[in-house]
Amino acid sequence: MTDPIADMLTRIRNAHRALHKDVKVPLSRMKESLARILKDEGYVEDYSVEENMINITLKYDHGRPVISGLNRISTPGRRVYVNARKIPRVQNGLGICILSTSRGVMDGMSASEKNVGGELLCEIW
Repeated sequence: MTDPIADMLTRIRNAHRALHKDVKVPLSRMKESLARILKDEGYVEDYSVEENMINITLKYDHGRPVISGLNRISTPGRRVYVNARKIPRVQNGLGICILSTSRGVMDGMSASEKNVGGELLCEIW
């Protein structure tokens, strides 16, 4: 697998489309940080770490998935970096972007408040 973050996002997207209640993703610190941000922002119900897997419980609102779109921005073949002033607004403020910064993985709002930029990993709305 060349892009584990894209694999995680694809697993979440496919599980939502199939209306599964949870999805399992191979464990890494980066993916655990992404799952923590998704939980903190209210896009997933919960996540737990079990042996070598992350079990993500998906969130639905009246039978419809809370996450309507996922988009991987920076790929292994094309890295995208932004500074603190150029962090994009996703879906006119209705979504979030996730950055890998020198202070750790954080959402775009937290990164702009702390005046730090980094690699733009993905957008979620």
